[in-house]
Amino acid sequence: MDEELKRFRYFLKDSIRKTIDFSQTDQSRGVAAPPLEKPYSPNLKLIKLENLNWTEIFPIRLCEAIENRKSRRKYTNEPLNLTELSFLLWSVQGMRYLAGGHGFRNVPSAGCRHALETYLAVLNVENLDPGVYRYLPLSHELVLEFEEEDLREKIIKATFDQFFTGQSAVMFIWTAIPYRMEWRYGLDSHKVIAMDAGHVGQNLYLACEAIGTGTCAIGAYDQEYFDDLIRLDGEEEFVIYAAPVGKIK
Repeated sequence: MDEELKRFRYFLKDSIRKTIDFSQTDQSRGVAAPPLEKPYSPNLKLIKLENLNWTEIFPIRLCEAIENRKSRRKYTNEPLNLTELSFLLWSVQGMRYLAGGHGFRNVPSAGCRHALETYLAVLNVENLDPGVYRYLPLSHELVLEFEEEDLREKIIKATFDQFFTGQSAVMFIWTAIPYRMEWRYGLDSHKVIAMDAGHVGQNLYLACEAIGTGTCAIGAYDQEYFDDLIRLDGEEEFVIYAAPVGKIK
């Protein structure tokens, strides 16, 4: 077998756990935990999201959502509304409660570390100007990070010319802040960060089916271009997963 293939397969195994001295992680050494949520400038615009009884508004049965779940790459020109967007964000990163310095959310995460941040490239959402936003799970709000010219075209370019991504109403973009997980698990962090991204993606698929929208998870993208587009440093925070969302026929 090719040695490079063998080396990268190692990432999928948990053998590394047996080689780590967990008494030397930053958590064990008493270093303060990184914040649960990436800080934002108080000068940025905040948008309050809706927090409703979602069971009454979207009463689809779970088995129906699972049966209907599929990758959808064709979207109509109909915009999403803020109620729908609020529900999707609640589904993928919504906060349940805080306890002992941990934020328990609607998706699982190794050690409740939640190393992901959720950005939105808003293209066609009612009452939201186009631009790049970030979800604030602690307050269930959006912060407008910045406006960007030709955002639709740049999203297409970031996803290696997968044109349907730019035809969506909104592009979910998840970034990883690895130190949130490394603080607790050291070198055993990186596989579980990828696993956490999978949990988030599946929740988005099922939530989309509940409200008559579609999504398609994107794993193929131009890493450096995407990081630059979202204005990340590419080291302490970088894009790890993405998914366009739009209305479907």
